[in-house]
Amino acid sequence: MKVIVGLGNPGMEYARTKHNVGFMLVDALAEQLGVTDWQENFHAMIAEVRLGSEKVLLVKPQTYMNNSGEAVGPLLRWYKLPAEDLIVAHDDMDIPVGTIRLRRKGSAGGHNGIKSVLAHVGDENFARVRIGIGRPLPGWTVIHHVLAPFSEEDVPKIREAVRYLLPAVECIVTEDIDHAMNRYNPKKEKKKKNAREQAQDEPTGKQEVEA
Repeated sequence: MKVIVGLGNPGMEYARTKHNVGFMLVDALAEQLGVTDWQENFHAMIAEVRLGSEKVLLVKPQTYMNNSGEAVGPLLRWYKLPAEDLIVAHDDMDIPVGTIRLRRKGSAGGHNGIKSVLAHVGDENFARVRIGIGRPLPGWTVIHHVLAPFSEEDVPKIREAVRYLLPAVECIVTEDIDHAMNRYNPKKEKKKKNAREQAQDEPTGKQEVEA
């Protein structure tokens, strides 16, 4: 069984804020999979679905972002699941709006929700689905930034990011995080060589011996 957790804050006042993109992704998954039955348990809203042959729990903690682990930790322990069966979707200020990054594991990177999950799970070996929300505007605090809704310009970028991630998350569940990273992480563009570098790469007529 896999557990897909979207991080966010409960309540309509937070529904469209940047901090809630994890909830947005889980809601999109639920819609795609025809989920209508949500149950409240472990301080979270939980729905049970199947992806291929895999049983999956969709989870939206109701503990508020900074205490997300208070829902995730007990849930994993109840089902006796290792951290490797956990997938966590969350916002990330360190990547541009609408950009996505899949990671196999890692530190919290300053994200309070992930800090809480790490503290309560006690293991960093769980997949991360990071959705870029960009940096705060000049004069804005981090709190103001993450609790503000997306601009009209950025809404389509987030909608597209969520749409792009639906098959990516399914790939994590039905295959593994490595396959998903190779298939869905943005490819790095190769740096264009300048004229001098190109000249250095041109054949000189001398035979090179490979060491």
